[in-house]
Amino acid sequence: MIKFIKNFRKDEAGAVTVDWVVLTAAVVGLSAAAYTAIEGGATTLTGNVQTYMGNQDPSK
Repeated sequence: MIKFIKNFRKDEAGAVTVDWVVLTAAVVGLSAAAYTAIEGGATTLTGNVQTYMGNQDPSK
């Protein structure tokens, strides 16, 4: 049993997979946070542009 535990501690085959899963989760989380932060400003900007363009008179 002690040999099994020592071999288990030395085995690092799954460590890289865990690292990639954590890294991917962090990237997804940061992407969601960035999207949330940008969405409000983009919506406001789009509304402002629509209002400005709607008030323009093309005949002038």
